[in-house]
Amino acid sequence: MNRAASQGTRQSPQAILRGIGTAWRSFQRTFPLKALVCACLGAGTAQLALAASSLIHKPAPEFVRTDLQGKQLDLSAYRGKVVLLNFWATWCAPCQLEMPRLVAWESKYGPRGLRIIGISMDDDPALARRMALKMKLNYPVAMGDEELGELYGGVLGLPLTFLIDSQGNIQAQFLGETNLNTIEEKFKPLLRP
Repeated sequence: MNRAASQGTRQSPQAILRGIGTAWRSFQRTFPLKALVCACLGAGTAQLALAASSLIHKPAPEFVRTDLQGKQLDLSAYRGKVVLLNFWATWCAPCQLEMPRLVAWESKYGPRGLRIIGISMDDDPALARRMALKMKLNYPVAMGDEELGELYGGVLGLPLTFLIDSQGNIQAQFLGETNLNTIEEKFKPLLRP
């Protein structure tokens, strides 16, 4: 912590920006590839938000995949249920943080018609299987790819969750680390009593 912060004095916006710029340049020198990925994700987030938001109140793109247990996962088979379609990856810390809550929701709200579907954007299914076991996921997980991501506006940031109503229409999308209470408040009114 710098001296101004430790003494409770306020820094000017220019001083704060200089500090951020210095930290960013240091990060770029130390981790050039990660800096490039961060810059691309930052630039693509607005584009992703626009593309994904264009799906709101429209039918969810249908897909059929094989889940990690070898069973067919067909989104159309979930018609009549409220679905949280959650794109994640094993390297995504916010994804891992929300998994216990998704597990709890599947148990708590499943009898009222909620279903969680996980889509791992990892390249290696073995990584996704290990994570599913470690996190004790009680919902189906299938492997995603660029084609599936494109159906949903391009998955350029994770976690990415779509709320799909019982008629199969996308009601909301949540990008990045999101207040999970906000997601719960959105899906609860759509459930059976």
